[in-house]
Amino acid sequence: MELKATSLGKHLAQHPYNRVRLLSAGVEVSGQKHEYLIPFNQLLAIRCKRGLVWGELEFSLPDGKVVRLHGTEWQETQRFYHYLNQAWQTWSQQMSLVAAEVLQQQVASLNQFEQQDRWLKRAEVADWQEKIQETFSSQPLPVVRLEEFDCCRDAYHLCQRWLENSEAQRQQRNERWTEKMVAQYADFFARVESSPLSAAQASAVVNGEEALLVLAGAGSGKTSVLVARAGWLLQRKAATAEQILLLAFGRQAAEEMSQRLQARLHNDDIEARTFHSLALHIIQQGSNKSPVISKLETDSERRQQLLIETWQQQCSEKKAQANGWRQWLQDELGWELDEGAYWQNARLVKRLGGRLERWLELIRMHGGAQAAMIESAPEAVRDLFSKRVKLMAPLLKAWKNALKEEGAIDFSGLIHQAIAIVEKGRFISPWKHILVDEFQDISPQRAALLAALRRQNSQTSLFAVGDDWQAIYRFCGAEMTLTTAFHHYFGEGERCVLDTTWRFNQRIGDIANEFIQRNPFQLKKTLNSPRKGDKKAISLLPDSQLEALLNKLSGYAAPDEQILILARYRHQQPALLTKARTRWPGLNISFATVHASKGRQADYVMLCGLTSGEEGFPAPARESIIEQALLPPPEDFPDAEERRLAYVAMTRAKKQVWLLFDSERPSSFVEELRAMGVPLLRKP
Repeated sequence: MELKATSLGKHLAQHPYNRVRLLSAGVEVSGQKHEYLIPFNQLLAIRCKRGLVWGELEFSLPDGKVVRLHGTEWQETQRFYHYLNQAWQTWSQQMSLVAAEVLQQQVASLNQFEQQDRWLKRAEVADWQEKIQETFSSQPLPVVRLEEFDCCRDAYHLCQRWLENSEAQRQQRNERWTEKMVAQYADFFARVESSPLSAAQASAVVNGEEALLVLAGAGSGKTSVLVARAGWLLQRKAATAEQILLLAFGRQAAEEMSQRLQARLHNDDIEARTFHSLALHIIQQGSNKSPVISKLETDSERRQQLLIETWQQQCSEKKAQANGWRQWLQDELGWELDEGAYWQNARLVKRLGGRLERWLELIRMHGGAQAAMIESAPEAVRDLFSKRVKLMAPLLKAWKNALKEEGAIDFSGLIHQAIAIVEKGRFISPWKHILVDEFQDISPQRAALLAALRRQNSQTSLFAVGDDWQAIYRFCGAEMTLTTAFHHYFGEGERCVLDTTWRFNQRIGDIANEFIQRNPFQLKKTLNSPRKGDKKAISLLPDSQLEALLNKLSGYAAPDEQILILARYRHQQPALLTKARTRWPGLNISFATVHASKGRQADYVMLCGLTSGEEGFPAPARESIIEQALLPPPEDFPDAEERRLAYVAMTRAKKQVWLLFDSERPSSFVEELRAMGVPLLRKP
């Protein structure tokens, strides 16, 4: 059956198509020079229109394309349209049954997927989007027509929701599942730690993303979350103890974590490791060797002695070395040196020892060939960095010789060896879940070890707990962007925030939170406290009032309440503490540097040393070219890490914190805190 334009219609329409023919499952539109075949499975709509004289047929196709036939006699047009539309609709109804069957299979799979008793991951949803696209592409009908048919409509809409709003669908479904899990395991979450877990803590524990960052503010119970996470995996039989790897940064932290795990979970098979003990285990398993850790790594005095003696020997024996070091220390660090054999000056030696340790550690941490290390340095400092590395070369050689004589390995070498063994496939990772404490302190080298383990076992999830507000170890190689840009480095996943602190009151929290978030590079989060606290919970006080403050505290502080005095440097410990035991026998007083106070808490905290200048707080930037080249780049914000250090100090206090400042040369932080509403007291 076909329809043709009339002779006059053909002449007046001047259109490329003047004839349409009905085929078994489509139509053919043609003219003198053009021909267009339209299968029914590409046809979206047919419209019959009447012009002033003639009829018109319009065929709608995908991508907004329209094919028209003009100049046909109106009654013939109507008759042809009736038969064509009937044939098309009959074909469409038959095809809708096929489409419905395909859609129902997809819906059944989606329902099965959605109803699984587990967390639905982002990556899985992406896979399902691809499957839905495949289902749509295999339809005998154009996808946009599926909602025209009763047998297809609901299934099509369900698939479309997962396709267009997959993340919202996934989140809603996971929220329902989380609520179910928290209720189902309410007894576990109430008893796994000494205090019941909060809703935010429990939600973080059950989150099943492959890369999860738990931002745990000061006092928000991060250790509780780590313990509960391990217990949850065991409780759900998602992993055995041997498939769970817990990592801490220091030996003491790892030991405390292991004791807590065993006490709370009643499982002796689960323990926390340091990164170094992990690397040692990998080397032992992957090479059948048991490397010995150098005694130099645990003996700072011996370590400095080796470096200083080598340095002095180089300066005394080689004039070029002596001149090079003089230029380095004078020009770059601004140190005043003696004329002649300056390297024999005892005060200089004491000052330089720690610097040599740090520079050597950064070079060792980088690893690789010297030329590659120089090439990787920023171009602006590369030439000078090359000169500094050459001055350090004899010290590096002496270090390696000492290790060789000892038959031992240092910490940096340990991590590098472990990475190489994993990447060569000589160690097969048994861990399905890696849990890391204090993640903000991670260095690129340690991050590379985690990445190597996860590349080898693609099913390994990373559960990282940390707080970028407390990132205070950049000088040791820690890179904060591994936390602030977590998913860029460790893959797609989610971020949870523990929004309640159980340590300090809301007044301390409000000041500390505002102070730290003035740096736009810190991740934004809310940290609330169930305790309000009064305006004097945090206050500024002249450092001359420390003794008066302790006198006052001795009148009301209970014997079991702790008083922690903090300072930027160990040598800033107040002299009056030497008589504290007899002067205030009822007070429980201890002293620590702010760095050493990390992880500690006390009822009352006093931060000393808020002064300006060389030994001030914030400390002036004193990085050498070595640090500029080998440390992660700092944020473009004044005193960023010093601000985090002050935040750590403030948030050690449970009840009250005093910020003791130098009245003659106050720290720049003092005026800023005062402008934020921190009261400035004349006396306690």
